[in-house]
Amino acid sequence: MGARDPEDEFGPGAARSPESSNRFAPGAWRYGLLALALAIPAALLARSKRWTRRWGLAAPLLSLGALLFHRDPDRTPPESGVLAPADGRVSVIREERHESGESHEPDGENDDSESGSDESGDGSDESGAESDGETRVRVGVFMNVTDVHVNRAPLGGRVEAVEREPGKHRPAFSKESDNNEKVHLRFADHDVTLIAGAFARRIHPYVEPGDELARGERLGHISFGSRADVLLPPEVDLADVAVERGQTVRAGETRLVER
Repeated sequence: MGARDPEDEFGPGAARSPESSNRFAPGAWRYGLLALALAIPAALLARSKRWTRRWGLAAPLLSLGALLFHRDPDRTPPESGVLAPADGRVSVIREERHESGESHEPDGENDDSESGSDESGDGSDESGAESDGETRVRVGVFMNVTDVHVNRAPLGGRVEAVEREPGKHRPAFSKESDNNEKVHLRFADHDVTLIAGAFARRIHPYVEPGDELARGERLGHISFGSRADVLLPPEVDLADVAVERGQTVRAGETRLVER
């Protein structure tokens, strides 16, 4: 259950509340200051080489861009519903078999797979629905580099476990991303999974087992975009899902399920 990356400096409870005076995700200044620091020697050499003059102009822009990528605006959660865990585009809506505390996703199936996003429930996971395991619904949100990267709790509850799963770093919108590095946040009746991508290689959970979260609370971030999934509670089926594939959603505000 070893949750937190030992190199991850963002401790439990970091900037978690739905409304906060913070404007950037924890660690954002590290990326911004790195680009800005590189601009200083470039500026000193700018008189002698043309490329350094260009870099001297580009580095502050990169620094500003890094901060914008890690912006953390306040959100006001609605009074009811299962909320989107991330800003971005809905890329996954599917059923999968859930048995003995584990979810079994169809091999090679993901958001770009027609059967993987089959909202009628007639996809390739049909055999799982007929097995002894219960059928659960997964909704995934793809974040690109221009989206807010801070992730929020879709429902309130106690964090049962935080599990880091090593893996690859394929593009988060590709079929291979089910094998990417992940962090699973386990709750009593639902899970949130943060998935790394090709460029976004660091997942930063803010929570640890035993933490109590309210709906809409910040629970972590992924630098420079990727994907966040919600394994919905057992009583939710495909007909209850209030969004559709390709729809744009906002973390902590858009309802995935009305309840």
